[in-house]
Amino acid sequence: QVQLVESGGGLVQPGGSLRLSCAASGFTFSIYAMRWYRQAPGKEREWLTTITSSGNTNYADSVKDRFTISRDNANNMVYLQMNSLKPEDTGVYYCYTTRGGYWGQGTQVTVSS
Repeated sequence: QVQLVESGGGLVQPGGSLRLSCAASGFTFSIYAMRWYRQAPGKEREWLTTITSSGNTNYADSVKDRFTISRDNANNMVYLQMNSLKPEDTGVYYCYTTRGGYWGQGTQVTVSS
């Protein structure tokens, strides 16, 4: 079955960096677009970025030029490099596949001094 497992979250100071990972299994990873979403406390889940099967990317304005999505099709992994983190980046980060609309369990990111 389709499974997505996120990791790499944690507590970081404003201006810091984190790299999130999402391990995918149970489907042909390389042919599907992958996305990252975020849900801040008390807010709806919001889309952050997408990477297509061919590696094309796009970003929400809130994270453009600070976050970078990438994928490793050989190892069924998708990554989110997050730089210049701000307190408003705090939330649970979710990996999503367009193969059937599956979500991971999420990983918590807290940006605070």
